[in-house]
Amino acid sequence: MRSPLLLAFFILVSYHVLQLKGDVEVDEKSSWVRPEGVRFDTGGLSRESFPKGFIFGTATSAYQVEGMASKDGRGPSIWDEFIKIPGTIAGNGTGEVSVDQYHRYKEDVDIMAKLNFDAYRFSISWSRIFPNGTGKVNWKGVAYYNRLIDYLLKRGITPYANLYHYDLPNALELQYLGLINHKVVKDFADYADFCFKTFGDRVKNWMTFNEPRVVAALGYDNGFFAPGRCSKAFGNCTAGNSATEPYIVAHNLILSHAAAVQRYRQKYQATQKGRIGILLDFVWYEPLSRSKADNLAAQRARDFHVGWFLHPIVYGEYPKTMQNIVGNRLPKFTKEEVQMVKGSHDFVGINQYTAYYMYNHQQTNQNLTGYQNDWNVGFAYDRKGVPIGQKAYSYWLYDVPWGMYKALTYVKERYGNPIVILSENGMDDPGNVTLPKGLHDTMRINFYKDYLINMKKAIDEGAKVTGYFAWSLLDNFEWKSGYTSRFGIVYVDYSNLKRYPKMSAYWFKTLLSRKKN
Repeated sequence: MRSPLLLAFFILVSYHVLQLKGDVEVDEKSSWVRPEGVRFDTGGLSRESFPKGFIFGTATSAYQVEGMASKDGRGPSIWDEFIKIPGTIAGNGTGEVSVDQYHRYKEDVDIMAKLNFDAYRFSISWSRIFPNGTGKVNWKGVAYYNRLIDYLLKRGITPYANLYHYDLPNALELQYLGLINHKVVKDFADYADFCFKTFGDRVKNWMTFNEPRVVAALGYDNGFFAPGRCSKAFGNCTAGNSATEPYIVAHNLILSHAAAVQRYRQKYQATQKGRIGILLDFVWYEPLSRSKADNLAAQRARDFHVGWFLHPIVYGEYPKTMQNIVGNRLPKFTKEEVQMVKGSHDFVGINQYTAYYMYNHQQTNQNLTGYQNDWNVGFAYDRKGVPIGQKAYSYWLYDVPWGMYKALTYVKERYGNPIVILSENGMDDPGNVTLPKGLHDTMRINFYKDYLINMKKAIDEGAKVTGYFAWSLLDNFEWKSGYTSRFGIVYVDYSNLKRYPKMSAYWFKTLLSRKKN
């Protein structure tokens, strides 16, 4: 069956992204739009452009895609409570149904396989396994992840399992204030241990935390994310201390990560033959000017951002910049903890989206002490009137592909060239974009192409990047933005949850096609 509307939108596609030859058909049964005869510009890239064994995948997180948030035995997470605060989420969106991957996982895995992807980075919901954070196991939740993992393997997709993506069991928040309390270290290690024991016969790639910096900063410095704690001067919070809690939480997250890695290495790694790492977000910070002050400001930003977690994990201590500025508000590792933390990674995941200009800006009001103010920097998004990059839909996201190259080169040079997985990268469109316009995502194609070119440049110069994961497989629940932001390479019609691969999905299919022998 031909769709005149979809045919029309493909005819409007920009020539520099693709060339049209042939026709467009819609498969009503599978919701696939087939751009027949379309030639995609991959910028000269193909699988053969990357090292042998390089992995390409897509990524999601449990709360953003699964649905079934209060069903089949899952306990509430801190996000289930956070979204109840009026006005917190755009359009009052929730994760109750989301895009229902809980029931539609086979369809989603089939899409990945059709698009030639190698791997799927998903997260396990802690409260789906342990509704109370500890103690009684929810075996229905275990069964779901067994089904997902088994089907991934059946379709030739390698599972990459992340243990925590912003979703602490709310029971632990109520019991002992969650991540502020050192008790969370053992509870997380026990949860991780259960997952290694239960799924590790098939899962060989483990990640402890996704973006722990975001957890600590947005959850406890400005209250922008769950559990919404901060000093009153920094956000609309009912409790919290922005001067101390972000650092305490980050410390406990690092110790929780290291304790889980220790469990894996001592009990499972030798027999299961897997590997384990952590996923860190890294905005590239470029000095606004060539001045010494702006260069130091950009370095402070890098130290307070990626260095906050990567420095202890590689070197066993916080960056000296942080130690000097934060002083006695910054927790210290004991000698035993240093031994556990230092070297607690087989790889490092880097989530890289954007870059900003930084300039020196000293904080003068000592009554406004908090993590972000400790940086003593200003943010700029243009230089001499020239924007740093084209803006995506999200206010924070600029298309700055050279930031990818600089970020990966920085990790290589500053942190001993660890094995790196580019664990997230992507851009968003408005949530209300129509299906035809949503499928016609030429900006996203150019975004991916340019970022991958810059990633390859870093690899060619010696960065040990071994995999790349596009964010995201599906349009989904985008935290505070609810359903007003679409990051997927697959369009989801939220009225019926039908999936429609976008042109960017077909671009990846072309990029990842294998040469026939």
